[in-house]
Amino acid sequence: MMKRIGYARVSTSGQDTDRQVTDLLAAGVRRDDLYTDQGVSGARASRPAFDRALTALEKGDTLVVTTLDRLGRSTANMLSLAAELRGRAINLKVLNLGGGAVDTATPMGSMTFTVMAALAQMELDIKRERITDSVSKRRAAGKDLGGRRAQFTDSQVMNARRLIEGGQPGTQVARDLGMSRATMYRRMAQIQAREWIGSQTE
Repeated sequence: MMKRIGYARVSTSGQDTDRQVTDLLAAGVRRDDLYTDQGVSGARASRPAFDRALTALEKGDTLVVTTLDRLGRSTANMLSLAAELRGRAINLKVLNLGGGAVDTATPMGSMTFTVMAALAQMELDIKRERITDSVSKRRAAGKDLGGRRAQFTDSQVMNARRLIEGGQPGTQVARDLGMSRATMYRRMAQIQAREWIGSQTE
């Protein structure tokens, strides 16, 4: 008897597969034939539940997913999977692809899958290009890029202390240095403590 094997996946442990599971059950997948990966990225080569789902599929069965990105992150991977399934006489059904369901059991569905996989990859590439462009523009404008902060040398911190001792406002010195006022004073205290310990051991 031909079965419908359902697969659901979320990338982080904070997400849940409830919506995907509901849609898969509504599409005719039996709960016993549902496989879910929790907190597993689509970019990972090994997805335990997905591997089990592929093993459970037999000739004439259909692998059912809610959206195309549940299968993987690249066009090459998705098309390779589709070809592998076709070689095993297994169909692939995506419930929401281009506004409707696509089933590779039909010639039109097979063609649509190929086109939509390519479009999904193009959209991902465009997003990456936009992010790269945004980072480049922010860097050129001297804006904060986020991420890990620059490390400041003891010499820089001591120069800041001399400016403050010379009458400069601490808040302004910290801003010019690019660190918070609290961090600047903490670093000053650490350096002074080391200097005091060093003087006691001489």
